[in-house]
Amino acid sequence: MSLELLDVSLTAPDARAPLFAPLSLRVAPGEVVCVMGPSGIGKSSLLAHIGGHLPRGFRTTGSVRLEGVEVMRLPAERRGIGMLFQQAQLFPHLSVGDNLAFGLAAHLKGRSARKAAVARALGQAGLAGMEDRDPATLSGGQRTRVALMRALLAEPRAILIDEPFAALDADLRAEIRAFVLGHIRARAIPALMVSHDESDAQAAARVVTLRR
Repeated sequence: MSLELLDVSLTAPDARAPLFAPLSLRVAPGEVVCVMGPSGIGKSSLLAHIGGHLPRGFRTTGSVRLEGVEVMRLPAERRGIGMLFQQAQLFPHLSVGDNLAFGLAAHLKGRSARKAAVARALGQAGLAGMEDRDPATLSGGQRTRVALMRALLAEPRAILIDEPFAALDADLRAEIRAFVLGHIRARAIPALMVSHDESDAQAAARVVTLRR
């Protein structure tokens, strides 16, 4: 279950030159690769392209394959790629439990089975019994944990991480980073992580630097 990029490049609307030199890499199952580079070079745009959320107007080249299958022609919801953002994208009008239930894989049927899956995920995140909590009452670290578990409940075949630890203080950042990367590795999911932080790079299996 590997994620492969072959000569991928992006050109922003109205720009003549690509944001970065063509990128080729293979991310193995359970491997976390950190993508670094100067501000504005297109790190977040690269993740958006892979996930299927790149705004209209960009010109792209290259191929993105998941388990050997080209995904660029598929809509985002069919790519099987999860995303974690710098700000945990929890639905404010839903409880913590309902946020997690939203991410459940479609094959999981029955109210009791789905409820049990949510409870199990909260237990794994150290948030047991918080099904009815309002997301607004959670700390930053708790919100990141919920966002990760929701992404994992969808059973993604790859996951993209866009600086989800940036807003956390140093001690909490290390704790939550270890939690997130540990769960990804335990499930053997290939992951690309964008960051400016050297400690994130050190926690990854390897680093890829985008260049002009």
